[in-house]
Amino acid sequence: MSLRPRVLIIAAALAAAASALPGPAAQAAGARSPNVAEAAPVPAAAARVSVAGEEKTTDAELRYAAAGRARRVVIREPGSTYVKVHFASLRLVPGDRVTVADPAGREVHTYHGDPTVRPIPGDSAHTVHGEPGFAAMSVDGDTAVVTLRAAPRQDAAALTRQGFGARIDGYYRGFDQAEWAAANPGTFSVCGPDARRDVSCYQTSHPTEYARAGAVARQLLNGAGYCTAWRVGNTNRMLTNQHCMESAADLRASEFQFDYQCATCGGNDPRPGTKVSGAELLKVSPLSALDYALFSVNDFASIQKFGTLYLDAREPVAQERIYIPGHGDTLPKRLSLYEDRDGGGYCKIDTVQSGVNTGYRCDTSGGNSGSPVLAASSHKVIALHHLGGCPNWGTRISRVNAEISGLIDNRPPAPGAARTS
Repeated sequence: MSLRPRVLIIAAALAAAASALPGPAAQAAGARSPNVAEAAPVPAAAARVSVAGEEKTTDAELRYAAAGRARRVVIREPGSTYVKVHFASLRLVPGDRVTVADPAGREVHTYHGDPTVRPIPGDSAHTVHGEPGFAAMSVDGDTAVVTLRAAPRQDAAALTRQGFGARIDGYYRGFDQAEWAAANPGTFSVCGPDARRDVSCYQTSHPTEYARAGAVARQLLNGAGYCTAWRVGNTNRMLTNQHCMESAADLRASEFQFDYQCATCGGNDPRPGTKVSGAELLKVSPLSALDYALFSVNDFASIQKFGTLYLDAREPVAQERIYIPGHGDTLPKRLSLYEDRDGGGYCKIDTVQSGVNTGYRCDTSGGNSGSPVLAASSHKVIALHHLGGCPNWGTRISRVNAEISGLIDNRPPAPGAARTS
């Protein structure tokens, strides 16, 4: 399913979600804790997958040759933020390989054949999109260089007749900032001045908040949409919103980019990070209920170094300090630590309970869906962000934990103890 139709489906589903956020009349009808503030219904446009790019078709081939250097195809979309190449077919002689890289070689994805036909240990991750073939992992920037790395073959013509080589039938490209703004009207939802900053800005002043943000990844869904996801517990488990991952097919079409954050504060110098693909969808709750998706990833060992988060399975407390790391606006990871401006008042819980949600005015925007909301007192997750509207809303993690506790290991290691896998 493309991302634009999905936005309409999500908007329709929010009619049910909004009913879980009672208005003043409904709250006045019964006894209410002084810590449960009144909340207006959330607008239907407040939850959506950020539309980050588009799919384009092409028809390019890499064939074996009797002479000459490595064969290559260059896909360039000036100004694009990423390129993700789709192969209709890839059949190679044993030992040969195809690479998909950016021109500088910061990211290189390697395939010795079609992984949907025969997975080859050591090859890069891939995604599938409901059609024959597979997509390579994306490369950041506006250019992808696809290279067939093989020695000259005297039987090149025969190999071509037998279907050897690579055929590229399309690719996904990421919008530039102007295109992204046009495709995602509104901010979803920045409450006043945008106080978010690169996570690296807080490495010294807020080292624990900076460290916890390491477990947070950017999700690229179906080559054209962005959300946020994060590791939970000691084992291979991750969480995001169900409206960012409705099915196992969505998971197979998703990639997750860890460590995509600027090296310096305000430097616009993001690292390429580490990209992994989805493995198993374990449990979901729809947008009209708790709006979560619990899943695992492939090549888990490659992301363990970025840390993990734990759930604080209690109810939020009025006015307690919180913070939100995430990939709003599809940008490198930022921290929402202050409500109005850097150095102003800290983010806090404003509405303790409204249906299954808790409310706050921490700045968020398109792409933040699925972000963890952490309590500053424990540096554990107390809510799963999923709705904008100022206040913005997260599902109370106590409700999520009640459904997934048997599927995760939420026990932090004792101080000084080695963390398990």
